[in-house]
Amino acid sequence: MKYFDTKNSRLVFLESKSSAGFWDNHWKTEKLKADIERGKDDQFVSRITKKFLPLGSKILEGGCGKGAFVYSLKISGYDAYGIDYAKETIKEINEVMPDLNISLGNVEGLDFSDNFFDGYWSLGVIEHFFDGYDKITKEMTRVIKPGGYLFITFPYISPLRRIKAKLGKYPKFQEKELAMENFYQFALSHKKTSGDFEKLGFSIVYKKPFDGIKGLKDEISQVKPILQRIYDSKNIFIMIFQGLLSRALYPFTSHSILLVFKKND
Repeated sequence: MKYFDTKNSRLVFLESKSSAGFWDNHWKTEKLKADIERGKDDQFVSRITKKFLPLGSKILEGGCGKGAFVYSLKISGYDAYGIDYAKETIKEINEVMPDLNISLGNVEGLDFSDNFFDGYWSLGVIEHFFDGYDKITKEMTRVIKPGGYLFITFPYISPLRRIKAKLGKYPKFQEKELAMENFYQFALSHKKTSGDFEKLGFSIVYKKPFDGIKGLKDEISQVKPILQRIYDSKNIFIMIFQGLLSRALYPFTSHSILLVFKKND
């Protein structure tokens, strides 16, 4: 269920609570090594990183999940690190892929020295913290070197969602009336989020909305059945069509956005 938080210009998703235990269950698999090695097919994280950082750069993925993108960065030639607070998942990663530099950690209190990383990836993390992301952003600022880069993605208020909010299509969010044990994530205002990072000494250098099909199917129930089949299909021809359709839709309906910031010298 989605609610609109008028005060903070964001959507509130109430589903299952986003906890370490939730993510351990979500990521549980008997084919963990194979899932990690699918990172070799990554056409997103490694490609974007290469636009801004030379090979050999030291990069952290904060909230790395199963570690596929850490693996992708490593085989692309980066000195890649990953941390996550899902204890059982990290334990299993360390057992099946001991050569990956992935450890148990908390994005609100990183166990790295100041100015340690050239880059930091945050893929769908900050939206899961109901009390806000200030602690996370302070740690990002601390560990990224001056001149280094922050790559961050999160669900955002797309033009479609903005129109729905203005038309009153979402129930109003009333914090005191809702059980926060069901809080899953926010869809955030990318302008407000950009402003928050600029106040911390970052400059935005790149932005790109993405996942246009998901953003449409999850917001317009009438088209969800057909779009869900397209979204889930592994047929090569349908996947090509999926890519073309998502590209056409992304300016208006994208579920998430990528922001890239450079830390000021």
